[in-house]
Amino acid sequence: MNLPFQVDLHEKVAVVTGAGGVLMREFARALAACGAKVALLDINFDAAKSVADDIGENAVAVRCNCLDKESIKAAKAEVNAAFGKINFLINGAGGNHAAATTDNETADMGGGKDFFALEESGIRFVFDLNITTAFLVTQVIAEDMLGRGGNIINISSMNAYRPLTKIPAYSAAKAGISNFTQWLAVHFAAEGIRCNAIAPGFFVTNQNKDLLFQKDGTPTARTGKILAATPMRKFGEPYDLLGALLWLADEKASGFVTGTVIPVDGGFSAYSGV
Repeated sequence: MNLPFQVDLHEKVAVVTGAGGVLMREFARALAACGAKVALLDINFDAAKSVADDIGENAVAVRCNCLDKESIKAAKAEVNAAFGKINFLINGAGGNHAAATTDNETADMGGGKDFFALEESGIRFVFDLNITTAFLVTQVIAEDMLGRGGNIINISSMNAYRPLTKIPAYSAAKAGISNFTQWLAVHFAAEGIRCNAIAPGFFVTNQNKDLLFQKDGTPTARTGKILAATPMRKFGEPYDLLGALLWLADEKASGFVTGTVIPVDGGFSAYSGV
């Protein structure tokens, strides 16, 4: 695998949740390429297994529903049996839902599904998928790190800095992830467990591609607005996240770094629009 630089993770046992997705599968591959033993957790077992099979003997796919604590406990037991105690966690499970998404950016646009039509079940699902999963998975996995030290990386978003139109629940949930990251960093500091987050800018994934491109492949109006607000004028590629990941993964490089949220966004969070 082509990496921006190499770090030594040969003594690490890493768990990546949401590992069948576009971004997290690249995280798993990068950790394995640096010597870590990697467990790929996903409710979509086939997607995770495809990546694990590609990585080889240092990877195992584990079916896990990150909204079910018993499922997480069973997954942890499977990882422990395969590789031993866990000392590295990436909370990558997350996403949005159509039931928590408005059709229009502002209330005065009218027509379609507005704020008042958003479904309670959709709002709860988005919060659970992002916040509750990170809470439950960390609660289960971090037990292995007590007295040994560890490294937790959460996946936040540009939505945590400035909420995007149409997706209020996802924006609020990712802001919660950033706050939860800081809370964990303080709570676990004395145990030698670092906790940081990476906040990707705009990357094309299976979850957002229908918002970004028409069925014929042409960009939507939303894509035009995103790129206009991104000084580098392009979407990120999964590779663009690996430098931040490996830096945070390396105790020698970032051993005194905890409680941070690192934006990887082509300048989106720095741009005022003027």
